[in-house]
Amino acid sequence: MPKRLAAKTPSFAMQLTPQLVAKTLKFVEDEGPEPNWTPISSAQLDDLVSRVEEEAGDEEIWVFAYGSLMWNPGFEVAASEEAVAYGWHRSFSLRIERFRATSDAPGLMLALRRGGSCSGLVLKLPCTTKRENLRTLLAREIRYAEVCDMARWVAVKTPTGIRPALTFWASSKQSPLTEKIPLEEAAGLIAQACGPAGSCAEYLHRTVLDLAGRNIYDRNLWQLQQMVAARLRALPEDDRI
Repeated sequence: MPKRLAAKTPSFAMQLTPQLVAKTLKFVEDEGPEPNWTPISSAQLDDLVSRVEEEAGDEEIWVFAYGSLMWNPGFEVAASEEAVAYGWHRSFSLRIERFRATSDAPGLMLALRRGGSCSGLVLKLPCTTKRENLRTLLAREIRYAEVCDMARWVAVKTPTGIRPALTFWASSKQSPLTEKIPLEEAAGLIAQACGPAGSCAEYLHRTVLDLAGRNIYDRNLWQLQQMVAARLRALPEDDRI
């Protein structure tokens, strides 16, 4: 069997429990797109799909998953492998006011940032429906015209060798939404945010739980779940974010 590429998770239990996550969940009406951002048009999405296909050439398309794509890919997966992206790390650095947050209680989602290493999965798009599944993926991950450059290729190491993989990173070229955020500030934003798609605490919980199930230990995310849990434990039992 291939040697695992990631360090094992700590043997102690997660502090961010389902009971604490439940404190953050509530019904939130959809308020539309992120303020001051332009939803990507169908034509722009088609152009992005074509760009990625052209960059891939005749090669298969693999996607590097490091967050919710690991536990909810949203597209047909033909194959998967463990993978490590060196020179990158996962970070809660994408500020949001919609989806899992609101303008009154903004939150954070994951993106790749430069530096370190990131253990995750590569997911293969099926050859027979590659364009259809690629469009579904890009429509989910690239919702706004201003952040089209957040889709890029990275080299990842797998048990079968090095391969290029499509992924989504925290580019600041066109998007001031992405920035390095101290863990204490990130914990506060994650603990408070809930939108029509659920809460940021729920997203953090599911991601860390999935990583733990794969024996992947991300030090920053493990520390974040402890910090978010502490904030939620301090809330009254009947209080909701």
